[in-house]
Amino acid sequence: MRDLGIEGLGDWGIEGFGDLGIEGLGNWGIMNYKKFEELPCWNKDRELCQTIFKIINQEDFRKDYSLKDQIWRSVGSVMDNIAEGFDDGSTREFIRFLGYSQRSCGEVQSQLYRALDCKYITQTQFDKGYKLASECRKQIKGFRKYLRDYNLN
Repeated sequence: MRDLGIEGLGDWGIEGFGDLGIEGLGNWGIMNYKKFEELPCWNKDRELCQTIFKIINQEDFRKDYSLKDQIWRSVGSVMDNIAEGFDDGSTREFIRFLGYSQRSCGEVQSQLYRALDCKYITQTQFDKGYKLASECRKQIKGFRKYLRDYNLN
């Protein structure tokens, strides 16, 4: 069992945590995730991976092995770093790995621009992937802030 040891919510200083994927904490009082698959930010990242998988397996995109591999590795890094940091057992390390995940979201967004510029994807596909990556980054950022703020107390 992985207990992050986070009691109470305190003043997070961020509005709208429902948007960050940290729903229900106000009702729990204690954040006690047993496995990384329970983390809302990991599940949002999984959704992003599924979206990117569909995009990179289109005919034109499939032919650009380098970009296909790069964006697939970046989007996988988002999920993998959350899982790796969660399993470390240290809140400080978890925060560090969440930072890697957050930055990987930016990589995915940059690579989506390259795919759009090469005309591998439509504007609609770009918008969907970019929005999902933004949502992932927002959730991770909010979760990191909460963990850092709690860790100071």
